[in-house]
Amino acid sequence: MSAIEKPATSHNELSSLERAASTDEHLKRTISTKGAGLGADLVGDERIELTEEDDRRILRKTDKIILSVLCWVYFLQILDKSVLGLGNVWGLSQDTNLTSKQYSTMAMMNAVAQLAWQPFSSYLIVKIPARYLLTFLCFAWGAAQACMAAAHNFGGLVATRFLLGLFEAGCLPLFGVLTAQWYRRSEQPLRVAAWYSTNGLATIFAAFLSWALAHIKSDAIHAWQLLFIVVGAITVLTAPWIWWMLDSDIPSARFLTETEKAQAIERLRANQTGTGSNEFKWSHVWELFYDVKSWLWLAMALLLNIGASVTNVFGPTLIRGFGFDKYKTTLLNMPFGFLQFAVILLSSWMAQVFRIKGAVLAGFMAPVLVGLGLLYWQSTGEHKQAISLVGYYLLSALFGGNPLIVSWMMANTAGQTKKTAVISLYNAGSAAGNIIGPLLFNSGGPHYVSGLKAVLGIFCAMTACVGFQVVALFMYNKVRQRQRVAAGKPRFIKDTSMESKYVAFGQEDEQDGDGPRLGQNALLDMTDFKNDEFVYVY
Repeated sequence: MSAIEKPATSHNELSSLERAASTDEHLKRTISTKGAGLGADLVGDERIELTEEDDRRILRKTDKIILSVLCWVYFLQILDKSVLGLGNVWGLSQDTNLTSKQYSTMAMMNAVAQLAWQPFSSYLIVKIPARYLLTFLCFAWGAAQACMAAAHNFGGLVATRFLLGLFEAGCLPLFGVLTAQWYRRSEQPLRVAAWYSTNGLATIFAAFLSWALAHIKSDAIHAWQLLFIVVGAITVLTAPWIWWMLDSDIPSARFLTETEKAQAIERLRANQTGTGSNEFKWSHVWELFYDVKSWLWLAMALLLNIGASVTNVFGPTLIRGFGFDKYKTTLLNMPFGFLQFAVILLSSWMAQVFRIKGAVLAGFMAPVLVGLGLLYWQSTGEHKQAISLVGYYLLSALFGGNPLIVSWMMANTAGQTKKTAVISLYNAGSAAGNIIGPLLFNSGGPHYVSGLKAVLGIFCAMTACVGFQVVALFMYNKVRQRQRVAAGKPRFIKDTSMESKYVAFGQEDEQDGDGPRLGQNALLDMTDFKNDEFVYVY
């Protein structure tokens, strides 16, 4: 049954205001607020009229509300996680009597918690509306961060660091799913880049904040304690703002009119990835296990984040090992943060413009290999600060990898439970990488020759995985093409989700006469394996 009845007069005879009023009145009577099949419930079997101007207006509104929340909250998540390395520069280990091995163990507790919590995280993201879940998680991890300031020994630091990771565990999977639910596939790389690029901004701000707070002299509180309290308090105070701003999905969006909600669903039809469901489907989880590309995402996450953990946890320590004092070490970490920010935006922009995420991702691994090579060469020969810094700063290119992989993964996975499960699997790989990375640098300071050598090999393997994934996606497209032919549909479908301007899905490909109508699967909670109209992107 259609959710929107066609008016008696043609669309051309109605002014835009009249059309909006007519549609609004009917939609108010038909919108279902339950989680399952929200997109299909809202639009029904009808194609909603949507102009380029409508598309741009809805995108601007979505960016203003949804993207603003994602950017700020992800900034805080990175800030809370990354101040540990700076806290160590300002005496954390000395004041709490930590050995080098204990510091490494404590640092990886965040990742241990995230790894352990991923199966539960997948279930909660599907079952609990994002507005409720993110508000709670933000408050909880902010409180855990602030409580780290009260820890005076290894046990207390391990416990609070574990809680920080536990509550942060759902952040990246939830953000990936939200981006897929609100944006077209062509828009996703830059939106993922927008919130993920706050990695760099958080690094800059953390370095500046720790430098500024270190100038406050007090016998009652150490500089690292003050740093943890301030960033934790900012996060806790953000939780009410999230509740006020965020909407969980398009049908419940307070910033869209009833007509705009239907149009917002229609503009996502070409994605073929569904529009959300509150039903957790075990069949989607089972499909994940025999989907080759899921394990390649996992491998990429693992390998990439071994390197990322090195810069997050040991970056300031490595810089200090080049021969700089505490103040210069802190300030020299700021350019690295700017480079992270620039690289993330550049890589995602290139992926959106050239539409070849795999090639762009492999290309950004080249500077990382050069940087690691320079660090290894300098560590085994005559040590020069300038060359070591150049090598270290080149490692910033690796931060272009995670947002590319997330947007690539979300664009190639359909079905709410499967999307949530695959990004949780990715986050598990990321967490495992953050566990393994510090272990490679347990000894060998200040230059860590053996650790650098291991990471150099890891990034060679990472580049190979990207190539395997491109081949897998190519083969999956061949399978979908055969399925379409068997169902009487065109072998080739134009993927309008990757167009820079809005193009209605399926109109050019539909056959005249008795041929099946395309696009009817798009709003259903179907996986990419079950939907024969799905087109994989490289």
